[in-house]
Amino acid sequence: MSQIVVDNLTKTYGDTVALDEVSFTVPSGEFVIVLGVSGSGKSTLLRCLCGLTKPTAGDINIDDRPMTQPRPEIAMIFQQHNIVGDMSAYSNALSGGVNRAGFLKSIFQLQSKAEKQRALEALETVGLLEEAEQKARRMSGGQQQRVGIARALVQRPDVLLADEPVASLDPGSAQDVMHYLKDASNERDLTTFISLHQVNIARKFGQRFIGLHDGKKVFDGYREDLTLEAVDTIYGDIDTDGMFVGDEQSEADSSESDRQTEATL
Repeated sequence: MSQIVVDNLTKTYGDTVALDEVSFTVPSGEFVIVLGVSGSGKSTLLRCLCGLTKPTAGDINIDDRPMTQPRPEIAMIFQQHNIVGDMSAYSNALSGGVNRAGFLKSIFQLQSKAEKQRALEALETVGLLEEAEQKARRMSGGQQQRVGIARALVQRPDVLLADEPVASLDPGSAQDVMHYLKDASNERDLTTFISLHQVNIARKFGQRFIGLHDGKKVFDGYREDLTLEAVDTIYGDIDTDGMFVGDEQSEADSSESDRQTEATL
């Protein structure tokens, strides 16, 4: 597990300020959801956290080490899956260990037995062990995203980042993906950051929430703090009706999602 400390993080693109002096500390093992409208800075924040984007100013320290470039112990899951359609779910998952096995061994699947076992265990974690040999392109969007999660888990990260992982999925698939992300984070004691725009899904699965608006941090709190007023602060002058699901409905949706998930196992 890894603690994350972000201090006055700023990122500009010319005259555009994507992140404006954002600061927070996340203890090891927290499950954090970053909320905000498109263009609020969510993706930029995650790209800075994983080392793909260099900050203009400020500091990021993960596990007491400055974050200056990508590190294998920090895994990133992207919205568009970025998996290889002509490869099986197993082969895609196995590719998550390329930093340990090397490129050539990964190409010819000459990894160790332990490495191959990790890929199978990761697929089991996301409920896809029985589909291990299925071509990724023949899978649904939700299944493809779960393959992406498995690949990230094979990386053996301490920190798991996911940028809008359910944005293109139907509600049922989105619930399933979030369930598997939460389970994987809990089972492996990962510090997890997920960017979302669906407040009802975020509120059901999140432990802590960070809200961004125009690049500024406007909210930082836990589930009981994420009130309608807080949502208005994060999302500004837009209609937030229907974005916020109450506890009773949230529990009903969660139970239905659990039944759907069990049916796939």
